[in-house]
Amino acid sequence: MTALPEAAAETLQAFQLAAGWEQRARLLMQWGDRLEPLCDTERNALNLVAGCDSKLWLVGERQDNHWHFRGTSEARLLRGLLAVLLVRVNGLNVGELQQLDIAEWFSQLGLSRQLSPSRANGMNAVIGRMRELAEAT
Repeated sequence: MTALPEAAAETLQAFQLAAGWEQRARLLMQWGDRLEPLCDTERNALNLVAGCDSKLWLVGERQDNHWHFRGTSEARLLRGLLAVLLVRVNGLNVGELQQLDIAEWFSQLGLSRQLSPSRANGMNAVIGRMRELAEAT
């Protein structure tokens, strides 16, 4: 795969500089607060990602040959996980999105050990939904 997008490289650096889980958790909360907002009409059943314990909505738009996703969740930690996932996937084309190893991304960020099985399943559901959206167009 190609080099990391600039936003992903900056995110990776910030998380690698964090000393321990508490600082990474704080970073996650901060990243979650930066998510592009969804309007109320986008928070609908069609955009709800199945497989997440907490409600999480995701919308995607193709811009040229690349994808841009936005989303949010009711759960603050999940918003943070979504935010760091979005900085990694936004700007990818369909092929790059299909090849992305999100487990490796969360490992690089130092988050994989703290991801509960339900949160890991939720993130896998999100990337699965992203791939579905990308393949549908």
